[in-house]
Amino acid sequence: MSSNYRQERRADQAADAEQRRIDAAAAEERRAERQRANDERAARLREQARTDKAADRAARQARRQERADRRREALTPERIYRNGTLGLVAASGLASLPAQIVHFVGIHPMLLPVPLGLEGAAWVMSAGVAYADARQAPAWVRWMLRILVASCAAFAASINYGYGLSLAGHGLSAADAAAAGAGLAAVTVLGPVVFEIRQWVSTLAGRDEEARAQRKHAARRRRDHRKVLRVANRLVSAAPFGTLPAEDAWGRAWTIVHGPTVPGMTPKYEQRALSSGLRLQEARTPAPEVVARSVRARLGRHLSALPATTANAAQKPAKPQLTIQVPPGSKKAPKAPRKRPIPPRRRKGDSPRFHSAAKVAAADTARRTPSVTASV
Repeated sequence: MSSNYRQERRADQAADAEQRRIDAAAAEERRAERQRANDERAARLREQARTDKAADRAARQARRQERADRRREALTPERIYRNGTLGLVAASGLASLPAQIVHFVGIHPMLLPVPLGLEGAAWVMSAGVAYADARQAPAWVRWMLRILVASCAAFAASINYGYGLSLAGHGLSAADAAAAGAGLAAVTVLGPVVFEIRQWVSTLAGRDEEARAQRKHAARRRRDHRKVLRVANRLVSAAPFGTLPAEDAWGRAWTIVHGPTVPGMTPKYEQRALSSGLRLQEARTPAPEVVARSVRARLGRHLSALPATTANAAQKPAKPQLTIQVPPGSKKAPKAPRKRPIPPRRRKGDSPRFHSAAKVAAADTARRTPSVTASV
């Protein structure tokens, strides 16, 4: 009985130990899982922090680049020139207007609108010049506006100069009063002048060179071909609006006035072109006497290269072109041989070759006497 109890007790203790081991392993696994989760969360937080820091750095760089671009755009020569010109115009108005107001109000308070209208007329006319340039108005319109601007500015400058001279007895010396009057007059004229120069610069900078070249071409066409232009204008005016292009009308008018279908060509130019073509063809085709002279000159060069010249031909006979293989016979008749002689044999190189000049001479003789050849 006691032995069974001890066995059961030992079994219970073993089971408890195994359970404690299993619980400890499970607790360790849970702790490791929690540690892994904490590590992953910390890694995600660190990665998120790095991403946020990089995004903040990129945003700061983008803002700095944007500010630099705005400064670069704001400090371009064009913007500086335009804004600086407007600043000078404002300073000119602020400097010249008070003296005019004091002058006219000193005469009578009812004359207060006069300086405002005078200064305003100058600046409105200056803006009118810019508007006329933008709309490509006729030149006389722009020059009329410029004359009005110059008149208003000159009148205001004379008033300011007189006001400056009037300060001589009010705490200023004569030299200082003259300097003040000259300065006021110069500032009064400076504003419209600077604005007009700005408008000239803008017009020249924005001018299209191709459009300018087209205008010059149209002017030369009107000057050089008045008859064709008159007929072309009539064709355009006779056709429905917008149906006949100007260049097509010009081509038709050229054909009507001059005849050729190619613009620029006239009957006179066609005749000159034909004559020039004929002369070119004649120049490229050599004459028969030139060909004969060239052949004779070439033949003379080949004959001069022969071994025996004409002068030596009388003294020394020329070498025959053919070599006789039979030996020359003696004056006395030889005795009949007892045996038949062996005939001579031809060997390579036993006769000299014909000279190339002989071939040229034979060909030239054949060309000169075709009837002899035919008769033979």
